[in-house]
Amino acid sequence: MTQPKPTFDPVPLLAKELSLPRAGVAAVVALLAEGSTVPFIARYRKEATGELDEVQIRAIEERRAYLIELEDRRATVLAEIEKQGKLTDALAAKLRAATTKAELEDLYLPFKPKRRTRAMVARERGLEPLAELMWAQADGAPDADAARFVDAAKEVPDVKAAIAGARDICAERLAEDAGLRKAVRETYQAEAAVSVSKEKEHEGKTTKFDSYASFEEPIAKIPSHRYLAIRRGEAEGVLRSSLTLDPEAVVPKVVATAKVRPASPWAGELQKAAEDAWRRLLAPTVESDVRIDLKLAADRGAVEVFADNLRELLLAAPFGAKPVIGVDPGQRTGCKVAVLDATGRLLEHTVFYLVQGDRGVEQAAAALAQLCRRHGPAAVAVGNGTHGRETEAFVRDVLRREKLDGVVCVAVSEAGASIYSASEIAREEFPDLDLTVRGAISIARRLQDPLAELVKIDPKSIGVGQYQHDVHQPLLGKKLDEVVESCVNKVGVELNTASAPLLSRVAGLGPTLAKRIVKHRDEKGAFKTRRELLGVTGLGPKAFEQAAGFLRIRGGEHPLDASAVHPERYGVVEQMAADLGVPVASLIGNAAAIARLDRRRYVTGDVGELTVRDILAELEKPGRDPRAVFSPPEFRDDVRTMEDLVPGMELEGVVTNVTAFGAFVDVGVHQDGLVHVSQLADRFVKEPSDVVKVGDKLKVRVLEVDHARKRIALSARKDARPTQTRAEATAPRDQRRPLGKGARGPEAPRADQKAFTNNPFASLLRR
Repeated sequence: MTQPKPTFDPVPLLAKELSLPRAGVAAVVALLAEGSTVPFIARYRKEATGELDEVQIRAIEERRAYLIELEDRRATVLAEIEKQGKLTDALAAKLRAATTKAELEDLYLPFKPKRRTRAMVARERGLEPLAELMWAQADGAPDADAARFVDAAKEVPDVKAAIAGARDICAERLAEDAGLRKAVRETYQAEAAVSVSKEKEHEGKTTKFDSYASFEEPIAKIPSHRYLAIRRGEAEGVLRSSLTLDPEAVVPKVVATAKVRPASPWAGELQKAAEDAWRRLLAPTVESDVRIDLKLAADRGAVEVFADNLRELLLAAPFGAKPVIGVDPGQRTGCKVAVLDATGRLLEHTVFYLVQGDRGVEQAAAALAQLCRRHGPAAVAVGNGTHGRETEAFVRDVLRREKLDGVVCVAVSEAGASIYSASEIAREEFPDLDLTVRGAISIARRLQDPLAELVKIDPKSIGVGQYQHDVHQPLLGKKLDEVVESCVNKVGVELNTASAPLLSRVAGLGPTLAKRIVKHRDEKGAFKTRRELLGVTGLGPKAFEQAAGFLRIRGGEHPLDASAVHPERYGVVEQMAADLGVPVASLIGNAAAIARLDRRRYVTGDVGELTVRDILAELEKPGRDPRAVFSPPEFRDDVRTMEDLVPGMELEGVVTNVTAFGAFVDVGVHQDGLVHVSQLADRFVKEPSDVVKVGDKLKVRVLEVDHARKRIALSARKDARPTQTRAEATAPRDQRRPLGKGARGPEAPRADQKAFTNNPFASLLRR
């Protein structure tokens, strides 16, 4: 009777590889198998996991998936080789001991179905016995031994052909040796270099890849952004690259695997087989494998940079639930203006025209003042796109002239706003509005709550990554989804005001349940308690368990519904309140009363010290927003375009993107400047993300202004010195020296740009 196949248990391997407690890993694996989400496990199952954090839990989740895939593949390989009747105990042991997919595939390679090879043809011609003599380096005369295999009918016309066929068989045997392939792969990874040059048709032409026209760097040291740039150059047909490796680093290993004995009469032929195995079989296939690994490593590096930037952007300080006016700057079609209440609901929208002479500007100023007095906004959010700085200056001047001191003007990133405006989500929210008005609404909401608005946009459209279109898209998508999920659940979501896209990111929900929650809310009114969620069609106990703790109901029937205390622990809090003789509501936010509690009293059953600690911390500051306090950047009023920049000028800017080679900073001129990694600090910086994050304010000095290519070089170092003179930066456009290859001539401003620039009111704003 056949014994049932044992179930694979990844826990021991996971605990060993990740250096984590076995009990905690086992708990995470079990909870994931039950359908629990990572945020829920990290926040509400600390006793079970031993307080493993979200990063550790995701590492377990990812590695567990890999090990299960590896185990499934191992079973397939074992079954296939056994079906061929070639599975020996020794081979089975090696296959079961393989710890990586590459190692497993190397062992399977000799048995893997493949296209006809030269070695296959040689075997079909009956030359395998001769190959065995060559491999064993038997005594005798090679020519005499080979003569016995000459057979015109088998297309072996002479001794030379027979020996060549035997060499092909030996070469393939070497190329399929798992140990040798591993050694060659490791040698490539340690000693090979990426060698790059231009394709012939682009030689002598100026391209954006000129810095790689003649380039070489060890693959062990090449950073992800550089390799991805090379790959993009190849994809665009400008560059070609290869991996170069000194054959002397590998061929001796191949010869050693063949165990060539110089005294043997077969030594010369086996040596040729070894060299052929390297040149024809090993080098191309291993290089291909290494290039794939190199691309994957570069992808992972780029994805991590993108994820870090996205996390900082999503967790940017919110302005808060206050009325806001959003302005999407425009020229010929005017500035679209949207007025929102404190909850983000549209109250009114209009258009300001700032390029139609003095009368148009004065009308716009009067209209803005009326909007402010009618709706009492706390801020005006201005998109930072084309002519954003001029529009911002216009708004500031109106607020100053009209003495609207309680209203602030804030520049807001427009990245991805146009994507949202044309999206299905925007059409569902505002079916009767023009997409440009939707853009103004999005700008205003981004100021109120960046997280709530940015979740509506594909993260890849927000513009905080590097080479995001060149990396493996499923890998990028998965990572960015994890970041969004993590941020949303870290902050918490107001159940009665959240949009469906925001609710869909709450642990345990998803797009379908999120839409059903919104529909239920629209039809039956606001939720009064978290428990009412169980009345939503399709939302069962498991989804409620996962989501409830991350949802907030402010002003609801149960005071704990506005906190991060999970409903499953309300009984603990109620017992605490009873012990103090006060209502639950009186305990919330009452630090003095909480200090009188003996926390050991509540550690019972599955409620451990960690859970009690979290409950007490939440009671002290219920519903606390983990994000920083909002503080707008302060751009210089005399700097609005690149023409206003001069080397040596000191500015305050906002970090908009962090890459592996530096940070991009918005200094208020509609063109981000680059602070190279070498200019980020007065000390050596290996990773820019160690020094700055997206959203950070940074004091910088202008090093160089390249008007032709629209590039600004900045420095955050105290000892920074400009690489360009003030005269060069401020010379008339036609007299400026090109600052690099590929510089383009200046473009004439459009008519509407001239109108705005020459507008008397705009001139007034510049003073």
